[in-house]
Amino acid sequence: MAYSEKYIRILHRLGYSNYQNGLIYRHLGQDNGWNGHLGNCRNFILKAIDQTCHDRITVLGSGWLLDLPLNEILEKVKNVTLIDIIHPPEAIRQISEFKNVVAVEDDVTGGLIEMVWKKAGEVPFYRKLKTLDGIIVPDYDTSDDPGLVISLNILSQLEVLPLKHLRKRSSAGAEEYTRLRTEIQKKHLDFLTKHDSVLISDYSEIFTDSRGVTEEVKTILTELPEGKYSERWRWDFDLKGSDYFEKRSVMNVIAIRL
Repeated sequence: MAYSEKYIRILHRLGYSNYQNGLIYRHLGQDNGWNGHLGNCRNFILKAIDQTCHDRITVLGSGWLLDLPLNEILEKVKNVTLIDIIHPPEAIRQISEFKNVVAVEDDVTGGLIEMVWKKAGEVPFYRKLKTLDGIIVPDYDTSDDPGLVISLNILSQLEVLPLKHLRKRSSAGAEEYTRLRTEIQKKHLDFLTKHDSVLISDYSEIFTDSRGVTEEVKTILTELPEGKYSERWRWDFDLKGSDYFEKRSVMNVIAIRL
């Protein structure tokens, strides 16, 4: 179902289009720095598909299709559903030649985005929410049997823009934000563990400043399932220090066959 104009405005105000464009610009700005990570993602996905009997694949967080070996997948399965909050026009053009690939725009947090927007709007602009207690993370589900589900580099990203908006509109403490982040991640994992699935996600980011001082920050706050098998690698996310503080960063990534 197509988004309403009101919901499109909400996504725009929260910055989803800019955030998505920022990812492709970051990728292009790193020259070949992301190639190892993207290749590892694609190889793990193909390995998982070779070991499944499903003829349908559902991808959560398909994005720009950089880390998804779509052509190879279509040689192995009959139908592919790509789910993301917004699909880049370039991705839509890429899949237009395939009759058995469907792009669905959906909030894979089950409606948290709209809930956060409404909750933050309950108080006047000059006041702030005192607590996040009224924000309950919804369950997510698909209308059809998703087949093999692939959660593709989004587990740590689901919270980013909703919480960024809340921090502007709320005076809640750090413990409340940690609780909400953890619950968002748990709910996503709850959905994955109900299905035959693959999880690929960063779980920490290592920053190095101009003096060579390093700091590791956890990006996943909940316990990850062990799964049938897993692989780990480093993602050279930003080796050029292109952020405002000129810090270089690498991600620790895990891929799990659940």
